[in-house]
Amino acid sequence: MWKLLCREFFQKYIPTNSTVLELAAGYCEFINNIQAGRKIAVDLNSEVVNYADKDVQVTVTSTTNMAAIPDHSVNIAFTSNFFEHLTRDEIVQTIREVRRILVKGGQFLVLQPNIRFCQQDYWMFFDHITPLDDRSLSEALETNGFKIKQTIVRFLPYTTKSRLPKGLFLIKAYLKIPLAWRFLGQQSFIVAQVTDQA
Repeated sequence: MWKLLCREFFQKYIPTNSTVLELAAGYCEFINNIQAGRKIAVDLNSEVVNYADKDVQVTVTSTTNMAAIPDHSVNIAFTSNFFEHLTRDEIVQTIREVRRILVKGGQFLVLQPNIRFCQQDYWMFFDHITPLDDRSLSEALETNGFKIKQTIVRFLPYTTKSRLPKGLFLIKAYLKIPLAWRFLGQQSFIVAQVTDQA
């Protein structure tokens, strides 16, 4: 599924010669499937090394302190379904770290459950801490040095266990029909850009 999502949707935001970093990379589904000149996976869990492809540089660290990643060395940062697992302070510190490592004009791509549309199921996961929607996340980004370039308020369904079509052909069709997003989408997609150097 992630191979298809990367090829059919996320790749258009990522030049193939860019340096891309995935926060909370986990099973490395995004970073392994995106095309880029340099790929970096960041995760607190050392098991991430078992999932990253050979062309992915792995950094085992907290997203609130990515000291191993130099200032202004990354073109694109990406995260998916991550911020709800952090406290507000940790979210702010992570956003500031992303701003530090991005080049001027660099972009932060965020795929995030939107509590406005999945409030009945948002707390079904024990490790969800902070409720977020597109507006609160945009505010957090804007107050920490980012400009919102694009917001898709309703994009993907909440989880792969939800109403997202399971067949690859159906997923590809879903991505090409934005009208369907308005009915099935429970996650938001935000593109934020660094406005100046930290």
